Amino acid sequence: MSEELLEITLGDMLDQIVDKYPDNDGVVYTDRNYRRSYREFRDDCNLFAKGLLSLGVQVGDNVAIWATNHQQWLINMFATAKIGSPMVTVNTNYKVFELEYLLRQCDATTLILMRKNRDVDYVDIINQLCPKLATSEPGKLNSEKFPFLKNIIFFGDEPAPAGMFHWDDINALGEKVSDEVLAARQSSLTINQVINIQYTSGTTGFPKGVMLTHYNLVNNGKAIGDCMAFTEKDRLCITVPFFHCFGMVLAIIASMTHGTTMVPIEYFNALKVMEAIQSERCTAVHGVPTMFISMLDHKDFSKFDFSSMRTGIMAGSPCPIKVMQDVVDKMNMREITIVYGLTESSPGCTQTRTYDPLEKRVTTVGQVLPHIEAKIVDPESGKEMPLNQPGEFIARGYNIMKGYYNMPEATAQVIDKDGWLHSGDIASVDEEGYYKITGRIKDMVIRGGENIYPKEIEDFLYTHPSVSDVQVIGIPSRKYGEEILAYVIVKAGCTLTEDELKEYCYANIARHKVPSYFRFIDALPMTASGKIQKFKLREMAVEELGLQDEDATETA
Repeated sequence: MSEELLEITLGDMLDQIVDKYPDNDGVVYTDRNYRRSYREFRDDCNLFAKGLLSLGVQVGDNVAIWATNHQQWLINMFATAKIGSPMVTVNTNYKVFELEYLLRQCDATTLILMRKNRDVDYVDIINQLCPKLATSEPGKLNSEKFPFLKNIIFFGDEPAPAGMFHWDDINALGEKVSDEVLAARQSSLTINQVINIQYTSGTTGFPKGVMLTHYNLVNNGKAIGDCMAFTEKDRLCITVPFFHCFGMVLAIIASMTHGTTMVPIEYFNALKVMEAIQSERCTAVHGVPTMFISMLDHKDFSKFDFSSMRTGIMAGSPCPIKVMQDVVDKMNMREITIVYGLTESSPGCTQTRTYDPLEKRVTTVGQVLPHIEAKIVDPESGKEMPLNQPGEFIARGYNIMKGYYNMPEATAQVIDKDGWLHSGDIASVDEEGYYKITGRIKDMVIRGGENIYPKEIEDFLYTHPSVSDVQVIGIPSRKYGEEILAYVIVKAGCTLTEDELKEYCYANIARHKVPSYFRFIDALPMTASGKIQKFKLREMAVEELGLQDEDATETA
């Protein structure tokens, strides 16, 4: 646990693991013909990396990927790391509104995408945003809206749509590039270069691009794998989205740094996860509480063999103590851990260890990870709080982001002059150094592991012609941790229904941001100075919807 920090790039780390465990299963899918040893997986990554080099992708060129947990996502992650091109992870639930914002903000030169995800047609959306694409030669897009964007790369069983390269085209280009050219690019990189941009709603305003370096990611993934006592004999079922830090760092990088086998699921389905755990004899699985609840409550749960299971991570939103206990007792995950952190900290700051007493593993988020400092301070004065007294959780160390992409002012709001990252979370720490998260200073909602900022939804709902005023809050939910509720004031002379508002939202914003509830109200509770009292709205909602029991659910 007290090992020195690794000074190595992500691409070099993969090469090092291939040298150690070349024939170990690296990536195994149970629903498609993709089973690769670590050596074979590295070969796939190198080929695609050389294809990107052939396209002219430079060090520092941002490459966005919009896809569910396909093998192409994994390959691209390591390919871009090897050529020094930051991978921009795109939320798979995004629609036109969000994708336009992200592509404008991140200056991506390349976008990799699949055909569609459920009801969202990615190809249709990019054609809406880039009308010239269909008549452009692949690699030569000229968009006034996105002046940096040149390459659109499509993957799937069908031919590439007009104006796009197919994934296979890039591999064919890669065949013509020598290994020496790739090695020269890879060896020119440094550990403090940005290699990933993760978009997060954070604590204020629209999503911000969190810039993470090789050094951030390799060391955080390694530390998290260490806390689970991962080895080359472990097999991790990855059920969480790759595009989150949870999937990318806590799962992919934590596995890769230990030679652990990755068993990804394209998107969470309780039955498919349980089948994969059983058929591949997985020793670990990650998930947000909602996912574990879905498995435990599944009608066929008792038919599956969990005897191979040992560890994993429950994180992403507050973890109900009862669910943690059931996972230990019924899924054989006697060494399950909890991680706490935020995207801006790569993401892990604290974690329980496999050897921690069960009581600590189900009631706290563990102790600070090696080489990271943390403390609890008064949010107003910055003075450190006494033990067991609540205050803001702040952290400092190798894991803190380089900043928000093109947002220096926003960066300065969360990282102070002494390098401390201010989380916005209220926490306390006990005499043994175990942390508990007890709330949030600001009103960000965490629904099933997704960070959702109310202002973004409020700004969108204001665009409806019949909405006069709107306030969005999080309300307690046993299933998701929190649900979204919007209190709406309708313009005089207009009529509006809940169904109409939901339809408006589903057509324009990501599904996970659509409020579960709409309530129409004549006036909003305010202070004497005119500030809206969101806590009163929350109290009203808890009372009206009968959520007193959910509100009292004890979490870590």
